[in-house]
Amino acid sequence: MSSADRYDPVRDGHQRRILGRWRLVSPTGARVVSLRQIPPKDRIRVTLPSIFTTLNMFSGFSAVLLAFDQQFRLAAVLIAVSIVFDIADGYVARLVGATSPFGLQLDSLADLISFGLAPAVLVHTWALDGWPVLAWLVAFFWLGCAAFRLARFNVTIDPAADKRYFVGLASPGAAAVVIATIFALDSPDVGPWEGPWKVWFPLTVSVIPALLMVMTIRFRSFRNLLAPTTPRARLTTVAVALAILLGMIVAPGLTGLVVAYGYVLTAPLGVLTAPLRRRFLGEDSVAPPRLRMPSVFLPLAEDAVPVEVEVEDVDCEGLPPTP
Repeated sequence: MSSADRYDPVRDGHQRRILGRWRLVSPTGARVVSLRQIPPKDRIRVTLPSIFTTLNMFSGFSAVLLAFDQQFRLAAVLIAVSIVFDIADGYVARLVGATSPFGLQLDSLADLISFGLAPAVLVHTWALDGWPVLAWLVAFFWLGCAAFRLARFNVTIDPAADKRYFVGLASPGAAAVVIATIFALDSPDVGPWEGPWKVWFPLTVSVIPALLMVMTIRFRSFRNLLAPTTPRARLTTVAVALAILLGMIVAPGLTGLVVAYGYVLTAPLGVLTAPLRRRFLGEDSVAPPRLRMPSVFLPLAEDAVPVEVEVEDVDCEGLPPTP
Protein backbone atom coordinates (compact mmCIF):
# COMPACT_ATOMS: atom_id res chain seq x y z
CA MET A 1 0.00 0.00 0.00
CA SER A 2 1.44 3.40 -0.96
CA SER A 3 1.94 6.18 1.57
CA ALA A 4 -0.79 8.21 -0.14
CA ASP A 5 -3.37 5.58 0.80
CA ARG A 6 -2.51 5.57 4.48
CA TYR A 7 -4.50 7.44 7.09
CA ASP A 8 -3.06 10.92 7.75
CA PRO A 9 -4.81 12.84 10.59
CA VAL A 10 -3.67 16.22 9.29
CA ARG A 11 -4.58 15.51 5.66
CA ASP A 12 -7.97 14.04 6.59
CA GLY A 13 -8.91 16.98 8.83
CA HIS A 14 -8.19 15.36 12.21
CA GLN A 15 -5.73 16.60 14.80
CA ARG A 16 -2.90 14.29 15.77
CA ARG A 17 -3.28 13.18 19.39
CA ILE A 18 -0.54 12.73 21.94
CA LEU A 19 0.82 9.21 21.47
CA GLY A 20 -1.37 9.13 18.36
CA ARG A 21 1.07 6.77 16.63
CA TRP A 22 -0.29 3.94 18.80
CA ARG A 23 -3.60 2.34 18.01
CA LEU A 24 -5.85 0.15 20.19
CA VAL A 25 -6.81 -3.33 19.05
CA SER A 26 -9.57 -5.18 20.88
CA PRO A 27 -8.94 -8.64 22.41
CA THR A 28 -11.37 -10.11 19.88
CA GLY A 29 -9.35 -8.71 16.99
CA ALA A 30 -12.01 -6.12 16.08
CA ARG A 31 -10.64 -2.84 14.75
CA VAL A 32 -10.98 0.08 17.16
CA VAL A 33 -11.91 3.19 15.17
CA SER A 34 -12.30 6.60 16.78
CA LEU A 35 -15.47 8.55 16.05
CA ARG A 36 -13.22 11.28 14.68
CA GLN A 37 -12.26 8.93 11.87
CA ILE A 38 -15.89 8.55 10.85
CA PRO A 39 -17.54 11.13 8.57
CA PRO A 40 -19.83 13.49 10.54
CA LYS A 41 -22.93 12.37 8.64
CA ASP A 42 -22.32 8.76 9.77
CA ARG A 43 -21.65 9.49 13.44
CA ILE A 44 -25.32 9.75 14.38
CA ARG A 45 -26.06 6.53 12.53
CA VAL A 46 -23.37 4.53 14.33
CA THR A 47 -24.10 6.03 17.77
CA LEU A 48 -27.91 5.87 17.61
CA PRO A 49 -28.16 2.25 18.91
CA SER A 50 -25.87 3.13 21.82
CA ILE A 51 -28.21 5.98 22.75
CA PHE A 52 -31.05 3.49 23.22
CA THR A 53 -28.70 1.21 25.17
CA THR A 54 -27.78 4.09 27.47
CA LEU A 55 -31.45 4.85 28.05
CA ASN A 56 -31.94 1.17 28.89
CA MET A 57 -29.19 1.44 31.49
CA PHE A 58 -30.59 4.71 32.87
CA SER A 59 -34.03 3.17 33.38
CA GLY A 60 -32.58 0.09 35.06
CA PHE A 61 -30.41 2.13 37.42
CA SER A 62 -33.37 4.36 38.31
CA ALA A 63 -35.40 1.22 39.08
CA VAL A 64 -32.74 0.16 41.60
CA LEU A 65 -32.98 3.48 43.43
CA LEU A 66 -36.79 3.37 43.44
CA ALA A 67 -36.78 -0.20 44.78
CA PHE A 68 -34.67 0.88 47.73
CA ASP A 69 -37.17 3.70 48.25
CA GLN A 70 -40.03 1.14 48.46
CA GLN A 71 -41.64 2.36 45.21
CA PHE A 72 -41.96 -1.12 43.83
CA ARG A 73 -44.50 -0.65 41.05
CA LEU A 74 -42.74 2.38 39.64
CA ALA A 75 -39.47 0.43 39.73
CA ALA A 76 -41.20 -2.41 37.85
CA VAL A 77 -42.46 0.08 35.25
CA LEU A 78 -38.92 1.34 34.65
CA ILE A 79 -37.62 -2.20 34.18
CA ALA A 80 -40.38 -2.68 31.60
CA VAL A 81 -39.22 0.53 29.90
CA SER A 82 -35.71 -0.93 29.86
CA ILE A 83 -37.06 -3.96 27.99
CA VAL A 84 -38.53 -1.62 25.35
CA PHE A 85 -35.20 0.21 24.97
CA ASP A 86 -33.35 -3.12 24.82
CA ILE A 87 -35.54 -4.28 21.95
CA ALA A 88 -35.20 -0.89 20.26
CA ASP A 89 -31.40 -0.74 20.31
CA GLY A 90 -31.04 -4.09 18.55
CA TYR A 91 -33.74 -3.24 16.03
CA VAL A 92 -32.20 0.17 15.27
CA ALA A 93 -28.69 -1.32 15.00
CA ARG A 94 -29.87 -3.82 12.37
CA LEU A 95 -32.00 -1.20 10.62
CA VAL A 96 -29.14 1.32 10.13
CA GLY A 97 -26.41 -1.31 9.77
CA ALA A 98 -24.52 -0.22 12.89
CA THR A 99 -24.02 -3.55 14.66
CA SER A 100 -20.57 -3.54 16.29
CA PRO A 101 -18.52 -5.36 18.96
CA PHE A 102 -18.65 -2.19 21.08
CA GLY A 103 -22.44 -2.10 20.88
CA LEU A 104 -22.63 -5.78 21.83
CA GLN A 105 -20.52 -5.28 24.95
CA LEU A 106 -22.31 -2.06 25.96
CA ASP A 107 -25.67 -3.77 25.52
CA SER A 108 -24.64 -6.65 27.79
CA LEU A 109 -23.37 -4.27 30.49
CA ALA A 110 -26.62 -2.32 30.34
CA ASP A 111 -28.63 -5.56 30.50
CA LEU A 112 -26.71 -6.66 33.57
CA ILE A 113 -27.88 -3.51 35.35
CA SER A 114 -31.46 -3.46 34.05
CA PHE A 115 -32.23 -7.19 34.07
CA GLY A 116 -29.64 -8.49 36.52
CA LEU A 117 -29.19 -5.95 39.30
CA ALA A 118 -32.58 -4.20 39.16
CA PRO A 119 -34.81 -7.33 39.42
CA ALA A 120 -32.51 -8.77 42.11
CA VAL A 121 -32.84 -5.63 44.24
CA LEU A 122 -36.57 -5.43 43.52
CA VAL A 123 -37.21 -8.98 44.75
CA HIS A 124 -34.95 -8.33 47.75
CA THR A 125 -36.85 -5.24 48.86
CA TRP A 126 -40.37 -6.26 47.83
CA ALA A 127 -40.66 -9.84 49.02
CA LEU A 128 -37.70 -10.85 51.17
CA ASP A 129 -36.83 -7.76 53.15
CA GLY A 130 -37.81 -9.53 56.37
CA TRP A 131 -35.33 -12.34 55.67
CA PRO A 132 -32.04 -10.47 55.20
CA VAL A 133 -29.69 -13.44 54.75
CA LEU A 134 -32.04 -15.30 52.43
CA ALA A 135 -32.76 -12.10 50.50
CA TRP A 136 -29.05 -11.47 50.05
CA LEU A 137 -28.43 -15.01 48.77
CA VAL A 138 -31.41 -15.01 46.40
CA ALA A 139 -30.60 -11.55 45.01
CA PHE A 140 -26.98 -12.51 44.38
CA PHE A 141 -28.07 -15.80 42.81
CA TRP A 142 -30.21 -13.88 40.31
CA LEU A 143 -27.41 -11.41 39.58
CA GLY A 144 -24.85 -14.18 39.17
CA CYS A 145 -27.07 -16.15 36.78
CA ALA A 146 -27.77 -13.03 34.71
CA ALA A 147 -24.04 -12.23 34.49
CA PHE A 148 -23.21 -15.80 33.49
CA ARG A 149 -25.94 -15.82 30.84
CA LEU A 150 -24.82 -12.51 29.31
CA ALA A 151 -21.13 -13.49 29.32
CA ARG A 152 -21.94 -16.84 27.69
CA PHE A 153 -24.06 -15.10 25.07
CA ASN A 154 -21.22 -12.72 24.17
CA VAL A 155 -18.69 -15.47 23.53
CA THR A 156 -20.89 -18.10 21.89
CA ILE A 157 -22.49 -16.20 19.04
CA ASP A 158 -22.78 -18.78 16.28
CA PRO A 159 -23.57 -17.39 12.80
CA ALA A 160 -24.97 -20.80 11.83
CA ALA A 161 -27.31 -21.00 14.82
CA ASP A 162 -31.07 -20.86 14.33
CA LYS A 163 -32.01 -17.26 15.05
CA ARG A 164 -35.51 -18.34 16.01
CA TYR A 165 -34.25 -19.52 19.38
CA PHE A 166 -32.35 -18.28 22.43
CA VAL A 167 -30.17 -20.70 24.39
CA GLY A 168 -31.53 -20.21 27.90
CA LEU A 169 -34.14 -17.72 29.02
CA ALA A 170 -33.20 -14.21 27.89
CA SER A 171 -32.60 -11.83 30.80
CA PRO A 172 -35.45 -9.46 29.75
CA GLY A 173 -37.83 -12.43 29.74
CA ALA A 174 -36.71 -13.40 33.23
CA ALA A 175 -37.15 -9.82 34.45
CA ALA A 176 -40.66 -9.78 32.96
CA VAL A 177 -41.66 -12.53 35.42
CA VAL A 178 -40.74 -10.28 38.35
CA ILE A 179 -42.47 -7.28 36.77
CA ALA A 180 -45.71 -9.18 36.10
CA THR A 181 -45.76 -10.66 39.60
CA ILE A 182 -45.42 -7.28 41.29
CA PHE A 183 -48.17 -5.76 39.15
CA ALA A 184 -50.53 -8.70 39.71
CA LEU A 185 -50.09 -9.01 43.49
CA ASP A 186 -50.47 -6.41 46.21
CA SER A 187 -48.39 -8.55 48.56
CA PRO A 188 -45.85 -11.35 48.11
CA ASP A 189 -47.72 -13.42 50.72
CA VAL A 190 -49.55 -16.09 48.75
CA GLY A 191 -51.49 -18.84 50.50
CA PRO A 192 -52.33 -19.51 54.13
CA TRP A 193 -48.78 -20.43 55.17
CA GLU A 194 -47.01 -18.75 58.06
CA GLY A 195 -43.42 -18.43 59.17
CA PRO A 196 -40.67 -19.55 56.80
CA TRP A 197 -43.23 -21.14 54.44
CA LYS A 198 -44.44 -17.66 53.49
CA VAL A 199 -41.41 -17.17 51.26
CA TRP A 200 -42.14 -20.12 48.95
CA PHE A 201 -43.70 -17.99 46.23
CA PRO A 202 -41.03 -15.21 46.15
CA LEU A 203 -38.37 -17.92 46.07
CA THR A 204 -40.11 -19.64 43.15
CA VAL A 205 -40.40 -16.39 41.21
CA SER A 206 -36.73 -15.60 41.88
CA VAL A 207 -34.95 -18.94 41.59
CA ILE A 208 -36.70 -20.64 38.64
CA PRO A 209 -36.25 -17.78 36.10
CA ALA A 210 -32.64 -17.39 37.26
CA LEU A 211 -31.96 -21.09 36.68
CA LEU A 212 -33.61 -20.95 33.25
CA MET A 213 -31.25 -18.14 32.25
CA VAL A 214 -28.20 -20.40 32.64
CA MET A 215 -29.74 -23.63 31.36
CA THR A 216 -29.28 -24.65 27.73
CA ILE A 217 -32.98 -25.21 27.08
CA ARG A 218 -34.05 -23.14 24.07
CA PHE A 219 -36.71 -20.44 24.03
CA ARG A 220 -38.31 -18.93 20.95
CA SER A 221 -36.95 -15.48 20.17
CA PHE A 222 -40.10 -14.43 18.24
CA ARG A 223 -37.98 -12.25 15.95
CA ASN A 224 -40.60 -12.70 13.27
CA LEU A 225 -43.00 -10.74 15.51
CA LEU A 226 -40.50 -7.98 16.32
CA ALA A 227 -39.25 -7.63 12.74
CA PRO A 228 -41.94 -8.95 10.36
CA THR A 229 -40.89 -9.30 6.74
CA THR A 230 -44.14 -10.37 5.03
CA PRO A 231 -47.62 -8.82 4.95
CA ARG A 232 -49.02 -11.78 6.87
CA ALA A 233 -46.31 -11.47 9.53
CA ARG A 234 -46.97 -7.74 9.85
CA LEU A 235 -50.67 -8.42 10.32
CA THR A 236 -49.86 -10.96 13.03
CA THR A 237 -47.56 -8.47 14.80
CA VAL A 238 -50.24 -5.79 14.76
CA ALA A 239 -52.88 -8.22 16.07
CA VAL A 240 -50.64 -9.44 18.92
CA ALA A 241 -49.65 -5.86 19.84
CA LEU A 242 -53.29 -4.72 19.90
CA ALA A 243 -54.32 -7.73 22.01
CA ILE A 244 -51.58 -7.05 24.56
CA LEU A 245 -52.38 -3.32 24.60
CA LEU A 246 -56.06 -4.00 25.15
CA GLY A 247 -55.26 -6.46 27.88
CA MET A 248 -52.97 -3.98 29.62
CA ILE A 249 -55.79 -1.44 29.61
CA VAL A 250 -58.51 -3.79 30.85
CA ALA A 251 -56.58 -6.09 33.20
CA PRO A 252 -52.87 -5.17 33.36
CA GLY A 253 -51.96 -7.58 36.14
CA LEU A 254 -53.56 -10.62 34.54
CA THR A 255 -52.23 -9.72 31.09
CA GLY A 256 -48.70 -9.39 32.43
CA LEU A 257 -48.93 -12.77 34.13
CA VAL A 258 -50.24 -14.46 30.98
CA VAL A 259 -47.52 -12.96 28.76
CA ALA A 260 -44.56 -13.42 31.13
CA TYR A 261 -45.44 -16.80 32.61
CA GLY A 262 -46.74 -18.04 29.28
CA TYR A 263 -43.43 -17.23 27.60
CA VAL A 264 -41.50 -19.09 30.31
CA LEU A 265 -43.74 -22.12 29.82
CA THR A 266 -43.15 -22.20 26.06
CA ALA A 267 -39.78 -23.91 26.50
CA PRO A 268 -40.81 -26.93 28.62
CA LEU A 269 -44.05 -27.28 26.66
CA GLY A 270 -42.03 -27.12 23.45
CA VAL A 271 -39.80 -29.96 24.64
CA LEU A 272 -42.79 -32.09 25.61
CA THR A 273 -44.68 -31.50 22.36
CA ALA A 274 -41.67 -31.72 20.02
CA PRO A 275 -42.33 -35.35 18.90
CA LEU A 276 -45.94 -34.56 18.00
CA ARG A 277 -45.06 -31.33 16.20
CA ARG A 278 -42.28 -33.07 14.27
CA ARG A 279 -44.67 -35.81 13.18
CA PHE A 280 -47.62 -33.65 12.14
CA LEU A 281 -46.03 -30.28 11.24
CA GLY A 282 -42.61 -31.31 9.94
CA GLU A 283 -39.01 -30.80 11.01
CA ASP A 284 -39.18 -27.03 10.62
CA SER A 285 -41.64 -26.82 13.51
CA VAL A 286 -39.04 -27.94 16.07
CA ALA A 287 -35.64 -26.64 17.02
CA PRO A 288 -32.81 -28.18 14.97
CA PRO A 289 -30.11 -30.15 16.82
CA ARG A 290 -27.42 -27.97 18.36
CA LEU A 291 -23.81 -28.27 17.26
CA ARG A 292 -21.17 -28.84 19.90
CA MET A 293 -19.29 -25.57 20.46
CA PRO A 294 -15.81 -25.09 21.96
CA SER A 295 -15.82 -24.61 25.72
CA VAL A 296 -16.24 -20.98 26.77
CA PHE A 297 -14.03 -21.66 29.80
CA LEU A 298 -10.87 -22.54 27.87
CA PRO A 299 -8.20 -19.81 27.86
CA LEU A 300 -7.47 -17.86 24.72
CA ALA A 301 -4.62 -19.12 22.57
CA GLU A 302 -1.52 -16.97 22.87
CA ASP A 303 -1.23 -16.43 19.14
CA ALA A 304 -4.85 -15.21 19.01
CA VAL A 305 -4.16 -12.22 21.25
CA PRO A 306 -3.55 -9.14 19.07
CA VAL A 307 -0.84 -6.62 19.82
CA GLU A 308 -0.56 -2.87 19.44
CA VAL A 309 0.07 -1.62 15.94
CA GLU A 310 1.19 1.74 14.73
CA VAL A 311 -1.28 4.11 13.10
CA GLU A 312 0.99 4.32 10.04
CA ASP A 313 0.24 0.63 9.43
CA VAL A 314 -3.52 1.20 9.23
CA ASP A 315 -5.32 2.76 6.32
CA CYS A 316 -7.78 5.67 6.52
CA GLU A 317 -10.76 3.38 7.10
CA GLY A 318 -9.20 1.71 10.16
CA LEU A 319 -8.61 -1.50 8.23
CA PRO A 320 -5.31 -3.43 8.28
CA PRO A 321 -3.25 -2.94 5.10
CA THR A 322 -3.69 -5.44 2.33
CA PRO A 323 -0.71 -7.73 1.70
